[in-house]
Amino acid sequence: MTSMAAIVAPVAQRSIDECQTPAMAWGVVANGALMAADAVGDGVNENTPFRIASMTKSFTVAVVLGLRDDGVLSLDRPVADYAPELANVAGPDDSAPITLRHLLSMSGGLATDDPWADRHLDAAADFMNEVFVAGPHFAVRTGDAFEYSNLGFAMIGRVVRTVTGRCVRDHVDERLLGPLGMANTTWDEPVGSWARPHRVRDGVVVAEGFAPLPDGEIAPMGGLWSTVSDLARWVCWLDEANIGQDSRTGSLRASSRREMQTMHTYVGQSALDSVSAPSGYGFGLLVRDDQVLGHVAGHSGGLPGYGSNMRWAKGTGVGVIGLANVTYAPMSTFTHRALTELHRAGLVSTPTVEPSALLRERAKALVELLSNWSDQAARELFADNVESDESFDRRADDARRRMGGEPITLLGVRAANRTTGTAMISVGTRTLAIEFSLSPARALIQEYSWKEA
Repeated sequence: MTSMAAIVAPVAQRSIDECQTPAMAWGVVANGALMAADAVGDGVNENTPFRIASMTKSFTVAVVLGLRDDGVLSLDRPVADYAPELANVAGPDDSAPITLRHLLSMSGGLATDDPWADRHLDAAADFMNEVFVAGPHFAVRTGDAFEYSNLGFAMIGRVVRTVTGRCVRDHVDERLLGPLGMANTTWDEPVGSWARPHRVRDGVVVAEGFAPLPDGEIAPMGGLWSTVSDLARWVCWLDEANIGQDSRTGSLRASSRREMQTMHTYVGQSALDSVSAPSGYGFGLLVRDDQVLGHVAGHSGGLPGYGSNMRWAKGTGVGVIGLANVTYAPMSTFTHRALTELHRAGLVSTPTVEPSALLRERAKALVELLSNWSDQAARELFADNVESDESFDRRADDARRRMGGEPITLLGVRAANRTTGTAMISVGTRTLAIEFSLSPARALIQEYSWKEA
């Protein structure tokens, strides 16, 4: 089998050539660990810090959800209830009051602000107070549509500091970076070797020209520095919540991590490397329903001098990270291509649901009933709607017709979820499928249908 490194290396080189980045580090995670990694550029490796920009949002969100889980704050109270200085931040046309839920899911309606916010990471409290009091401009009504806002994450940071007396970075360090062992992830400019920022000007790569901005009021949206090795831990920790193998490391329960990766605001059809798919925003993460890869979660980061992305096929344990040191390098294209190639090589499995004991029991009883019909057994197995939907006489006749007097054998049970499954059966030399679902009351079979396998 071709190794992950051999599959991803040429994809990475293609991205390096396309975006002209002086340095790039990448990694592939699988089975809860960093399985392959490489880098191009002097002194760069999987432990070299790059600025990860908006990938920071997932860390900020994890803190907010943790505080929510602790009962410290609510996602659905107006943010002005927590921080009165945010009272003037109100949407147009009698918009609903802005809540943390709006801001976390990019549905607050505030104008998209990447260029402006990228140059104000270090904004001081007084500067932000002036912005809040003046009343920022809105692109759409609050709650109406997706509109990406970095200012919204500055508002989130203000709420966290007002409610807890501590800034987002302190909570991230304590709740996440420490417990997850992400020792090379920092808010301040790294000490020692780190990837210097560059941009492409007139087709030539040049130094960015400005020193990276320090931590400030807008930093909750994009202030972190990190490495491929550290981000591998982050990606594994987020996706293990989907797999059901929760290590319980880090202060956020698995259900809240899954909440981050659930589509809350619909973005629409979005194209990535000319591949279009329905997409939406979760909480601090983008979610994509890819025709090949299935549900994919991740986030990009872009700042003057840097471009980054992390992406994983939900529930598979496989993800890709890409970090580059040229302005807005399209690392999302790299991670999408790499994940697609890994899937093509059979290294990204489709998530499956293991049938529960109850689902198996119901499938076995259904096959036995269809083999040897008894109205009494049918009433014990079926929910009370089944006989009304179609008489037992007609159902029994249908089963006898389909079997044609041949023996029926249960081959296996496939699960779509905890209450819906398919019984795979053999009838003589034929293979058939019987799809069935359980009722919410008593988990009896409420419907079934025959399908060709």
